[in-house]
Order: sequence, then structure tokens, then C-alpha cells
Amino acid sequence: MANTDNVITYGALKALLEKSSLLLIDVRSKEEVEKGAIPGSIHIPVDTVESELKLDPAAFQAKFGVRKPALDAPDLVFHCQMGRRGGIATDTAQSLGFQNARNYAGGYKEWSEKEGK
Repeated sequence: MANTDNVITYGALKALLEKSSLLLIDVRSKEEVEKGAIPGSIHIPVDTVESELKLDPAAFQAKFGVRKPALDAPDLVFHCQMGRRGGIATDTAQSLGFQNARNYAGGYKEWSEKEGK
């Protein structure tokens, strides 16, 4: 059962995109990402989230071009197409100690509709 405490809305995500502290992780497949992505997101497929979040900070930065989030990073958000895989990734991150990890449950589907893509 998905935990609704760790869900973020479209409006809240839009506001967070203005903040440099946000790390938005797209957990969809490579094929989905190639069709469009939320600006500023990095791509980590859902089945690799656990291993990638276990990388040491230097390796994470080298691979993704961004700093690895701290366990207490305030703005760590996952998303997929419609919310399910983002929820799985959020649960995975929380199990690794990223206590503020959240899922953008609307996913790219809602984003692209609201953004008129």
C-alpha cells in the first residue's frame, strides 16, 4: 500500500523546481524518457534505484552529473509515468535512509498534460 505522506503534488513540484536543492529522479524506462522528461530531472530506472543510491558520492556525481543527495536531503523526489514506479522508488530510498524522499504521484503523464506538452 502506497504511503500518502510521501507524495508531492504538481503545484508543490513546480515550486520546488525553482529551488536548486531539488533532486528530481525519473525512474521510467529509457524509451519513455526519450519521448519527454521533466526539465532538470535525472534518469535512474526503477530497478536500479537501490544500487545507484548506494554508490559513493564521487561515483554518483561522475555518473549522473549531480551531487548524491544526503540522507536528510529535503528535496528528493521520484517520478514515473503515472505514480506506481515512483512510489516503489520512494519506498526504496526511504528504506536506505533517505527519510524525506517523496513521489510525484501525478508522474510525467500529469506533468505533460498540465504543461501542454
